[in-house]
Amino acid sequence: MLQWQAQQDWKSYGNFCPGTFGPSAGHSGISLVKIRSLTHIGVPESDLLDASRMKRQARAAATKAEEMQAREVHCAVHDVPESDLMLLDEQTLRDLEIFRTESSGQSLFDWCNATRNLKGAKVLRARMQRPFSNPERIRETQTAIAWLNENFKQFEHLPTFVTTDLIEFYIHGILPLAMSKNAFEFFFAMLDIRLGDDLRYHRITVGVEAVSTMIRALRDIFSKPELDNPRGEVAAVLEEMRELLSSPGFALVTERKVWDMRPWTILRIDQVFRMHEKHSVYRLLHLVYELDALLAMTQTMRRQKLTMPELTTGALAVSAEQVIHPLVSNAVPNPVNLDQTHRLLFLTGPNMAGKTTYLRAGAIALYLAHLGMGVPAQAMRFTPAQRLYSSISLMDNLSIGVSFFRAEALRVKTIARALAEGYRVIAIMDEPFKGTNVKDALDASLEVLLRFAVREDNLFMFSSHLIEMEERMRACSQVTCCHFEADESGGKLGFDYVLRPGVSSQRLGMRVLSEEGIFELLDARAKSPD
Repeated sequence: MLQWQAQQDWKSYGNFCPGTFGPSAGHSGISLVKIRSLTHIGVPESDLLDASRMKRQARAAATKAEEMQAREVHCAVHDVPESDLMLLDEQTLRDLEIFRTESSGQSLFDWCNATRNLKGAKVLRARMQRPFSNPERIRETQTAIAWLNENFKQFEHLPTFVTTDLIEFYIHGILPLAMSKNAFEFFFAMLDIRLGDDLRYHRITVGVEAVSTMIRALRDIFSKPELDNPRGEVAAVLEEMRELLSSPGFALVTERKVWDMRPWTILRIDQVFRMHEKHSVYRLLHLVYELDALLAMTQTMRRQKLTMPELTTGALAVSAEQVIHPLVSNAVPNPVNLDQTHRLLFLTGPNMAGKTTYLRAGAIALYLAHLGMGVPAQAMRFTPAQRLYSSISLMDNLSIGVSFFRAEALRVKTIARALAEGYRVIAIMDEPFKGTNVKDALDASLEVLLRFAVREDNLFMFSSHLIEMEERMRACSQVTCCHFEADESGGKLGFDYVLRPGVSSQRLGMRVLSEEGIFELLDARAKSPD
């Protein structure tokens, strides 16, 4: 589209001055012969329009526009090498509800998305798809967010979609462009644009004012002394923005609004924005989106009162106090503690007691920490991992012959392959092997867990109803056992969602069926039809 636009601009300008670029299509404007006659009144031949030069300029503009289109959703995180990223696969993204949820509630992306621009949201999404594993990159983002938090009010006038959408429409739109620097040629092109299609001229005017508004807003932001010493990854963003704002062509942008300008001035500025400084306008837009995403992460941290975790070095470990699930109302906080002394958590407890929510809460805290964000906890220390896997909401796929149990086996295989390849893995598994009989589930769970437990520099969280594994789990020094429990003292089961040490001994399936009145319904005689 953009290449065609640049070519169309070239053709449009040819129509403004027929005979200048070749075929004139019968336009009633000034001809090349008439332009040549201007040499008789002192206009140098060299100052007149050179068709081949203008064609080269148009082709160069088309090439640059094509390059920028290819980078439309490109952001800084796309330039980070894979070795510096923590991989999350589709199953993990689905389990943790990062981008979509099966319920009517928010996804984690929705929860974080305080961006002011559509493409700012795309940059945020790209960041959330590619969390870091490199501690230096995590620290750079942490430092940037901490600095933005200190100076948050200074960015309250960062351009929003109201301005940036107009700029995108203006830059990508099919609009005529007065391309010549020569005063005479520019004058005739200006007349054709101004006296031609009113709607297109209006769009040019609105676009020029939108870009000017962005430049003025950014100048105002950078005029504040508080922003002289940015820190973290935002420093490079702001430095490039400062450099672009100093581009010579932008000197034409003043506090004067375009509505008070003459067409000549408006179209001269338009020429700067869409020809001479087009790349600078693109880059400013993209940097606004980068900054928008970082500010959204900062605002989420402020609004949700998140805590910035502390990075540690050495073997994989996490120590967090008062962790909650950020998307659960009135969530009960619990600790998460795993290290190489106790690298596997064996979690038990009855249904509805809080096991799955706890696993998700711990995984989300780790995920946010690898983004460089704050976490929903009172305090947290962690060592970055290279892979984060979960197995919480697996599904079968009968269309390709994958039963539920085989899907579970394939999930364990994915984790095992990552371990065999030497990655630092954090794996969260919620009641695996429930797709087979109890005997096979018990045997499979024991064999897998005992192998997980001896894999150094990895961490595992594993929930199960198979309390028969207690003796073997307690005998393994690398396993720590915790549980949730239900209060059976009242008329109905109650839950406090507090994590406790040890293995649960509660068996409540029959009581739940009884409380729901299932046996009464089954024992009742069928009513006779009327």
